[in-house]
Amino acid sequence: MKDWGAVVAAGLAFSGVELGTTYGKPALKVRGKMIAATTAPDPGSFVLHASVDEKAILIETDPVTFWEADHYRGWPAVLVRYGTPATDRIERLLARAWWDRSSVAERARYGARP
Repeated sequence: MKDWGAVVAAGLAFSGVELGTTYGKPALKVRGKMIAATTAPDPGSFVLHASVDEKAILIETDPVTFWEADHYRGWPAVLVRYGTPATDRIERLLARAWWDRSSVAERARYGARP
């Protein structure tokens, strides 16, 4: 993902995703829940909803793309740097964040968790 615009374009492709705000900053939400936001402490990154276990794996396997600040420790969110070559992986994780926060009916229409 080169920038927030690319994140928005990818996120809005999913059913029910809307532009909104989180803590007064732009965010993508589904059913009122944040899946991605611009609340990262570094303007070169964004926040992506991810389980704590998944976050640890992401940071361990690709620390150039994924990282964590003290503020997000223990929370189901990972920080993602713009401009890394991990676009396909980030898009899959965005799909997973959407799936995790979607309704049962939306999940059934989409299929298995990405």
